[in-house]
Amino acid sequence: MQQEIRNIAIIAHVDHGKTTLTDGLMKQCGVGQEGQTMDSNPMEKERGITITAKNTSVPYKGVKINILDTPGHADFGSEVERVLRSIDCVLLVVDAQEGPMPQTRFVLKKSLELGLKPIVVINKIDKPASDPKRVHDEVFELFMELGANDEQLDFTTVYAIGREGVAMRNLDDERKDLTPLLDTVLEKVPKATGDVNNPFVAQAFNLAYDNFLGRMAVCRVYDGVARVGEEIIVKKPTGETRKGKITKMFTFNGIERIDAETANAGDIVMIAGFSDIYIGETFVKNADQEPMEAIHIDEPTIALNFLVNHSPFAGKEGKFVTGRQIRDRLEKELEINVGLKVDFDTDKYLVYGRGELHIGVLLESMRREGYELQVSQPQVIFHEKDGVKEEPYEELVIDVPVESSGVVMEKLGRRKAMITDMAEKNGITRIKAEIPTRGLLGYSGEFVIDTKGLGILSARYLKFGPYAGEITRRLVGSMTSMATGKSLAFSLWNLQDRGVIYILPTTEVYEGMVIGNTSKGEEMVVNPTKGKQLSNMRSSGADEAIVLVPAWEITIERGLEIMNADEYLEVTPKSVRLRKQLLTESDRAKAGRKTQ
Repeated sequence: MQQEIRNIAIIAHVDHGKTTLTDGLMKQCGVGQEGQTMDSNPMEKERGITITAKNTSVPYKGVKINILDTPGHADFGSEVERVLRSIDCVLLVVDAQEGPMPQTRFVLKKSLELGLKPIVVINKIDKPASDPKRVHDEVFELFMELGANDEQLDFTTVYAIGREGVAMRNLDDERKDLTPLLDTVLEKVPKATGDVNNPFVAQAFNLAYDNFLGRMAVCRVYDGVARVGEEIIVKKPTGETRKGKITKMFTFNGIERIDAETANAGDIVMIAGFSDIYIGETFVKNADQEPMEAIHIDEPTIALNFLVNHSPFAGKEGKFVTGRQIRDRLEKELEINVGLKVDFDTDKYLVYGRGELHIGVLLESMRREGYELQVSQPQVIFHEKDGVKEEPYEELVIDVPVESSGVVMEKLGRRKAMITDMAEKNGITRIKAEIPTRGLLGYSGEFVIDTKGLGILSARYLKFGPYAGEITRRLVGSMTSMATGKSLAFSLWNLQDRGVIYILPTTEVYEGMVIGNTSKGEEMVVNPTKGKQLSNMRSSGADEAIVLVPAWEITIERGLEIMNADEYLEVTPKSVRLRKQLLTESDRAKAGRKTQ
């Protein structure tokens, strides 16, 4: 007898509790262990966000529930889009205090367009400032705004505290466990459809890797039965075909892979044997079967160059340093990262991504693997429509303390943001705006400082709109080293009043390396290796007077934010440095004269 299957995805804005809720469901159904979490990637654990979509499976009352956990950050929206094609219902998780945020709108819009009927989970109802009833009304309004049909508007709501593993259908119900949510899934999620007697059809919506099996396709089986050892056909959305054999197949129990000889229609499986499989391709039994519709995703919004590192410190820390090695790594990334595009036509590789975080995660992965490279300043991608220059715009939602709202509004105005709504509640100002993506580049660091770390900023891609004119990204200049050697505390102490220092004492520096910024905006060439001049005169207590302000050390994402157009970000396994493209002051002066 074929097992009953339910296929669901958990979608939400970043940090609204998707992964914690999924972990709780696994634990309650006996397939999750203490300390085990869906976010297994080291970077996901460090950042506290989901970066790649993952699947798990839980048994409940004889039913197999396949759960796909999706990223909540807008930069990884491509992960969400392809997952939604493979499931029958979504759990829309919304924070009981924050309510719907930009990414909530994005994932819900995609779900409604695919005809899915969401189950709304209002999470974190234990927060002191939570207001589940208000949030429920806001969610309903969002459904209306996004054009939900009558059936979709009649959604079921469950209330939850994910970290405690409890859910309830009504706010005054007993808080016991997640049974009310699991029962709701069985009641409201349609059974996975598909006829086991029809010819086999499946579509790859994700990819996985195994050291022994190589690339594997994560698929939804739509019809028929998949069998190990069976010869099948792979079809591209364009109709091109090739043959292959299923060598290995896995289903899921919790997050563990389980060997399977067969997989029936409706199930989600992992198939090995096709080393060249790509996301969106269709597995079929017979050549006359049509491929499934291609998986479409939003276009990238920023671009930057990836280059071989040619700084004075090149090759000292990296294991993979050549252009060929960087190219191979980017080609490998393209196989699984559908939000990424790369132009390989030149000696520098032009990489297109969905945002600074999207690119930052790729660079962080590469440096941890031993790659060494340098990248240029991210630039927004422009389009031309009917002879009119267009650029990407984002919907921005900001929550800040009332006392910080003035400086935030000023900065947004300078970055060409158009305020669409503004409201104040409980000492928090919520600002909604439309802003060119250019205006957002490099703003998150400033925002944290302006709001003393108390502000929340969220954005999602909205549309391409008219070019907004010139935007001043940075009102600070660079402090560039004129010397090579070790930085000294005495020198940094003398420089720290001129701006913000990026390096610590005894840091190895080279000519042309950016070691800080200048508060007045001018470019400044300095010597961070200069020590105190010795004399035969004793100065009481003079040495003890050196007190350094903590350095603002450069990370990959911080570097992408603050770098200027004439700079590179040098990324190695051990270091992240900012440097001028032209290292010597004389070369930079010559280049400046040529552009005049």
